[in-house]
Amino acid sequence: MQNKPRIFINQDIECGITVVADKNIAHYLRHVMRTSECLVFNAGVEYNAVLSDNDKSLVIGDKTDHQDPSNDLIFYFAPIKKTDEMLNMVTQMGVAKLQPVITERTVAHHINWERMQKIIVEASEQSGRNTIPKLLPPIKFADLDLGGLIVADERAGHGKDISNKIESIKKMFVGPEGGFSPNEFEVMDKAGVQGLSLGKTILRAEVAAVVAISKALDK
Repeated sequence: MQNKPRIFINQDIECGITVVADKNIAHYLRHVMRTSECLVFNAGVEYNAVLSDNDKSLVIGDKTDHQDPSNDLIFYFAPIKKTDEMLNMVTQMGVAKLQPVITERTVAHHINWERMQKIIVEASEQSGRNTIPKLLPPIKFADLDLGGLIVADERAGHGKDISNKIESIKKMFVGPEGGFSPNEFEVMDKAGVQGLSLGKTILRAEVAAVVAISKALDK
């Protein structure tokens, strides 16, 4: 059954054990999806499971053969007004880690990171992942390790020639609304950070994130 509800279990799971099902999960299965059967996952593996008759626990069954479609890309981003939409989309694309970076032009300083974590979990459940990307604590641009970093370079939309001759990408960085500051570009250029062109138009940050990751995964 391919359309069973999928649920992330934030603990070690294996065949034969029983885990507590909180009220939200029980209600979702019993009254929204109208089933007692589901798939549960964590740490790259997925299992069949059944909600107990009293709705208080999930009985873990056999492991499925579903392979985790996640990748090893680290996504660096400046928080934006639509951070929730952006993280939802990039999680669906399989990134391994999410690193917020506070840049000079970052305007979204009061992100509810607990809510963002819930969005990440839901996007992982929906997209067939067997893992949850790790959401790291925000850091300042000045503290960013620029080694191996590839930046989505919006200067291509202003006529700058961006080579795009990059063999592989493991660390992708997308800037905020308004783009990176001249000072930040100077710092990255001096450090040898390679730019990736997303085309000749200027994209919204959340759209740029999807395009940049798509290009990164094609490398």
